Amino acid sequence: MKNRFKEAALISILLTLITSCGEDQNDTAAPAPEVIEEVSQEAAEKPQSATLNLAGQETGAEDHAGREVFGQFCASCHMGGVQRAAHVSALRMLPYKSMLRTLSKGIMKEQTDEMSVQQMEDVAFYLTGGPLPAAPMPPMCSKEEAQFDYNQPPFAPAWGITFDNRRFINDEAAQFSKADLENLKLKWSFAYPHANRARSQPSFVGGSLIVGSQDGTVYSLNADTGCIRWTFQATAEVRTGMTLTTWDAGVEQKNPPMAYFADILARTYGVNVVTGELVWSTKVDGHPNAVATAQPTLFEDIVYQPVSSLEVVPATDPKYECCKFRGSIVAMNGQTGEVVWKTETITEPLRETGLNSAGTMNYGPSGAPIWNTPTVDPKRRLLYAGTGENYSSPADDSSDAIIAFSIDTGKVVWKRQTTAGDAWNVACVPQNPYKANCPKEVGPDVDFAAATILLTDGERDILIAGQKSGVAFGINPDDGTLIWETRVGRGGTHTGGIHFGMATNGKLVFVPIGDDDDGVNPMELANPGIYGLDPYTGEIKWSQPVKVNACGDRIVCAPGASSPATALTDLVFQGYMDGMLRVHDSETGEVLWQFDTDREFTTISGATAHGGSFSGGSGTIVYKGQVFTNSGYGIYNHMPGNVLLVFGK
Repeated sequence: MKNRFKEAALISILLTLITSCGEDQNDTAAPAPEVIEEVSQEAAEKPQSATLNLAGQETGAEDHAGREVFGQFCASCHMGGVQRAAHVSALRMLPYKSMLRTLSKGIMKEQTDEMSVQQMEDVAFYLTGGPLPAAPMPPMCSKEEAQFDYNQPPFAPAWGITFDNRRFINDEAAQFSKADLENLKLKWSFAYPHANRARSQPSFVGGSLIVGSQDGTVYSLNADTGCIRWTFQATAEVRTGMTLTTWDAGVEQKNPPMAYFADILARTYGVNVVTGELVWSTKVDGHPNAVATAQPTLFEDIVYQPVSSLEVVPATDPKYECCKFRGSIVAMNGQTGEVVWKTETITEPLRETGLNSAGTMNYGPSGAPIWNTPTVDPKRRLLYAGTGENYSSPADDSSDAIIAFSIDTGKVVWKRQTTAGDAWNVACVPQNPYKANCPKEVGPDVDFAAATILLTDGERDILIAGQKSGVAFGINPDDGTLIWETRVGRGGTHTGGIHFGMATNGKLVFVPIGDDDDGVNPMELANPGIYGLDPYTGEIKWSQPVKVNACGDRIVCAPGASSPATALTDLVFQGYMDGMLRVHDSETGEVLWQFDTDREFTTISGATAHGGSFSGGSGTIVYKGQVFTNSGYGIYNHMPGNVLLVFGK
């Protein structure tokens, strides 16, 4: 358990962009660099160094040999000397393997030509804390197992299963009911190598399970056996799931079937889903701390990629010019990756707002990132997306808002802000002593992290949104007016409130509540669990708070529900931060089945993997009588894990 706690502490916030002093941020077709497959034995045996915690506080590594090397080769750019270069606080969040690959073969190669292999390893260790465990790979598929079946068109081609983000799986696709729970057993499991979290939601096409991973590898696995059909190497961590082009079974395809996804460096990819070959890649934002965490969406062969950032992290440095990033949606041609339009969430021009207490110029308004997958409304030809907080003063009307964008032009059609005056960055964390860049509003940091749901009963259309504040909303999709609002959880700055996603079977909307200990909001008001609401009135029809806290002596454990729910006709699948996968009755909320994933698993390759917290944008998928789920969220002080679990009847 101590080792797992150490792993959780190693990477406690999020990845962000590594960029050189002279790197062009606006290229649109650069292939991913080659992979360094192995780290040196000496590096693997070095003790793990500490990195930064959520507050941006340093917890060690200052006596490491890499510090001197960093000072010689890197500090002039990455200690704030070059605005376009990622700050050292952001560099510390990259995994060791990705850092080493970037230094030796990636975008930093020109700057590291004079460094020895040992010096690159030392810098990588100093910044990241060292390599995460490797794992042997499953066997490659036989010719028969690798055969792509065009008679199996995509299932779950969108993050929300369908592009309205309902996260509902019908009976025909699920082939699963309450009666099957009695015989539900673990069939096989897959270990993600070099990982302590599993955030990419699986999609299915042609007999393949397609999924991304923390070290940037995208896997096409035989969905029945787990053997490898192909792999693709992205530049960095792939947190998003795979968005797939769709077709009807047996219909000949004019263009090759595609998978669209993004990496943490704000690069979106189009990959041939049959072969794994790169068709195109496009850098969607040039800010050095821009990231892409949300899965793109697809409509009429246009890919829509939301953009967020981690500029909140370098803001802890009083010398950092906070802040200049702005959230956006980028529309790209699905065949070429060419940008069709890009719309920022903030329309007011960026301006100087004065010097902070350290004498550094501040800028604003900034922030309003988009962490969630846009919802497609073909009837109104709109996209709906929720935004996060502003990063600096002044707070404007684009933060903590649901925004409707024209699908065709990107024009903002309407905007509904639910929490005004929310400007926040990591400088505001209570434990952080460096407050110079903390905005005067000081939060409360209650993003719309979860995607909106578009629902209709044939007569009424409603847009349902859930916020980290713990409040769910019913919104008129025509103009953004509020129809109802219901407080479900206490809310909070960490894992909510409502965090990564809700689901609906049409009768009820299922709302997971995290409400963990964020160090700010009182725990006596916390309401972790899952709740069933009437989607058209917001009335709470049933409540299923966590009745038994399974954390016990588990370290970095919380009992609430942060990950997305998934709905079947009569069941709701929900992963919890304590490592429990639970299946609830959709009519009552009663727990019908549960499985504790916080343990070791012997995987199909023979490797040992471990489960952990359920969080991030990956929800459970039920398909053809099997249940697919990721376990592990070794970030933000949650339980690490690196396993894909497959259950069957």
